[in-house]
Amino acid sequence: MAKARTVYVCQECGGVSNKWQGKCTHCGAWNTLSETIEQPAPAAVANRFTHLAASAPVRSLADIEIQEIPRKPTGLAEFDRVLGGGLVPGAVVLIGGDPGIGKSTLLLQALTALSQSVPVLYVTGEESAEQVALRAQRLELDTGRVRLLAEIQLETIQRALQEEKPKIAVIDSIQTLFSGALTAAPGSVSQVRECAAQLTRIAKQSGVSIVMIGHVTKDGTLAGPRVLEHIVDTVLYFEGEHHSSYRLIRAFKNRFGAVNELGVFAMTDKGLKGVNNPSALFLSQHSSHVPGTCVMATQEGTRPLLVEIQALVDTAHVPNPRRLSLGLDGGRLAMLLAVLNRHAGVATFDQDVFVNAVGGVRITETASDLPVLLSIISSLRNRPLPEGLLAFGEVGLAGEVRPATRGQERLKEAAKLGFSIALIPRHNVPKQKIEGLEIWPVSRLEEVLDFIK
Repeated sequence: MAKARTVYVCQECGGVSNKWQGKCTHCGAWNTLSETIEQPAPAAVANRFTHLAASAPVRSLADIEIQEIPRKPTGLAEFDRVLGGGLVPGAVVLIGGDPGIGKSTLLLQALTALSQSVPVLYVTGEESAEQVALRAQRLELDTGRVRLLAEIQLETIQRALQEEKPKIAVIDSIQTLFSGALTAAPGSVSQVRECAAQLTRIAKQSGVSIVMIGHVTKDGTLAGPRVLEHIVDTVLYFEGEHHSSYRLIRAFKNRFGAVNELGVFAMTDKGLKGVNNPSALFLSQHSSHVPGTCVMATQEGTRPLLVEIQALVDTAHVPNPRRLSLGLDGGRLAMLLAVLNRHAGVATFDQDVFVNAVGGVRITETASDLPVLLSIISSLRNRPLPEGLLAFGEVGLAGEVRPATRGQERLKEAAKLGFSIALIPRHNVPKQKIEGLEIWPVSRLEEVLDFIK
C-alpha cells in the first residue's frame, strides 16, 4: 500500500500544494491552505467513480423528447415559489444560511408535510435524534411518518437510502459528513466534495430528491469548495436578522426554475409561516409624511415588491463626509451623488449621506437609483415627497433616466396597495391607463426636480 503523505489543501478552491505558503497558487486566496494527511484510496474505492452515470448514445438534439417535469409541492407556498413549484425527482438542493436562522426548522416543517404523501428521511449530523424530536414537539408537528437517522458516515447513509427508498431526503448538514475512503477530517474540502458527489450520484440514479444544508463563512458565502455549488441543481440562501422575526429565502441557482426568486417567512413560536403580502413588511408606518423617504417598486424574480428607501443627509463635521448604505450598493451611492451634483446642481460634498432599505431587504437592481435620489433630495431640502408617491428607474452617468424591466407589474402592485402617483421613466409608461394611478414620466434627471418643489 502506498505511503501516506502530508499535503496542503486550499479551503477556497480545493487546490493541493506540496508545501505551505501564504497565497494559494490556484485561486490567489491568502491564508487558506490547511495541512491534510493524504491517504491513497484502495483500488475498489477508486473504481466506483467509473460508473457515475450510465452511458448513452449520441443523438440529435432535435430528436430528444421533452417531458413535463413532475414536481412535488412541499406544503410551504413561499418555499415552493423559490424552488419553482416544488421539488423535482432526482434534484439536489443546497440551502445555506447563518447559524440559528431557521434552516433546520424550515426543512423539518416541509418534510413533515411531505411525509403525508411520500416516504421521507431526515439525516441529522449536527443534532441528536432527541434534539430533533424536541424541536418537532415544540412546533407541534405530526412526525409519525418522518424517518430519522442520526449519522455522519457517508457509507451508512448510502445504505439507509437504499433500504428506506425515500422520495425526499434531507442532509443536515453536508459539512458534518465524512467518507471512510478518505482520511481527511469532516468539513474539509476533500470530504465535502466527495460526500456531495456521492449523494448527487445516488439522487440521479434512484430519483430521490436530496436537500442538503450547508454552512456559511463569515463573508456569507457557502463554506467548502466552490465546486459544491456547481454539483447541485439548486442553491438557496436563507437570510434575515436575528433580532427580526422575518426571514428571506432566495434562489441564486436553479436548473428547474427561475433564479432571484424571493420567499418571505415570519418566525413564530410554531415555526415559519409564509407571508402573503411581503410588501407590507418593507413599508414603514408613519403617522405623518416625513422627509427623506421614498417608496420604490422592485422586482424579485416574478414577484413585484414595494420597499421604502430612507435617506438622511446631515452636515458633515469632519473633512471627509460619510457615505453609508444598508441594503444598497455603497459604490453606486457615491456615483449617484456625483450625477446629482453634475446634472441637477445639488451638491452634497459637505454632507453626510446615509441610505437604508427598510426591513433588512437587499436591493441589487439599478431601478433603485431614482428612489434613492428622490429620498436624498427630500432629506436635504427637509421637505416630504408628495403623499402616495412611488418611483423606480435607473439613472445613467449622463443624467438620463433609463427604463426598468417588468414595469407594468410594478405599477399594478403599487395601485393594488393604494399608491396614487408614479414617477417612472418615460419608456415605462403603460399603454393602458391604470385605474387610480397618476403617471409622471421623466427622461432626464433635471425633469425630476420640476416635480418636487
